[in-house]
Amino acid sequence: MSQTRLNNVIRVLESGKPAFTAFAKLDKQTAIEMSDAPYDGIVFEMEHNPYDVTAFGDALQYMLNRKEIAESGSVAPRVTPIARIPANGAEMNQSFAKQVLDRGAYGVIWPHVATVEQAYNAVASCRYARPKNAPLYEPRGVRGDGPANASRYWGLSMADYYEKADVWPLAPQGEILVGLMCESTQAIENLDDILANVPGIGLILIGEGDLSQELGLPRQYEHPEVLDAMRRIVETCRKHNVVVGNPHVTAKNHRRLLSEGYRFLMSAPQRTYGVVGMARELAGY
Repeated sequence: MSQTRLNNVIRVLESGKPAFTAFAKLDKQTAIEMSDAPYDGIVFEMEHNPYDVTAFGDALQYMLNRKEIAESGSVAPRVTPIARIPANGAEMNQSFAKQVLDRGAYGVIWPHVATVEQAYNAVASCRYARPKNAPLYEPRGVRGDGPANASRYWGLSMADYYEKADVWPLAPQGEILVGLMCESTQAIENLDDILANVPGIGLILIGEGDLSQELGLPRQYEHPEVLDAMRRIVETCRKHNVVVGNPHVTAKNHRRLLSEGYRFLMSAPQRTYGVVGMARELAGY
């Protein structure tokens, strides 16, 4: 089995550099355009857009560029596809994660995770079951077994897929990135306990849209109260050495976000290629 890292976002984060990503619409033309965009990964948005696993599977195929695969020697798409699912943490709904993973997603973003129990469920939903005496048993995997499409998309035998289809950084060889959205005051209060007690969380993505709504300051992302709440999230993630992300990177704030330690930087889609370029240059990347 090749030891080449398949998930480009994880590869970049392991190198100590920030990962540059963007939300993407779920359609084939967007997938084609994003396949050679200046991102490390993209997040197909299915929380506020329609949830369509058939369209998601089609979009993943359009992310593949045979010329790039031949030249790089890697079967993985250069821009890593991840899915944001519609199920909130409180819904404890494993099936959404299972379906996007079974089609080949390299990661799952879970909205509105606010408790240890919800965080545990999110990670467990992205892991296969294993014997109780197996290493790295917790969080106990509950993902249903149906890997045929995913292993084919990843370009692996089924046995090799099982080996790599675990969550990073809990499993060092894992290629699945679990991102939890912290977007409420309850989530902020519980974040220290979440990160202390739930292994396998790849990143915390701040949802300042919903957070600012709860604070009575809708979309006022530069308001001191909103910034202070975000600062608390960043500090807690830094304490536990967990990657923290921001989904609203702009020409105005990218310097500040990099200086504050954000390592998963998301912009709006295609029209902000220039912002990504400026942020990469600033980060020396």
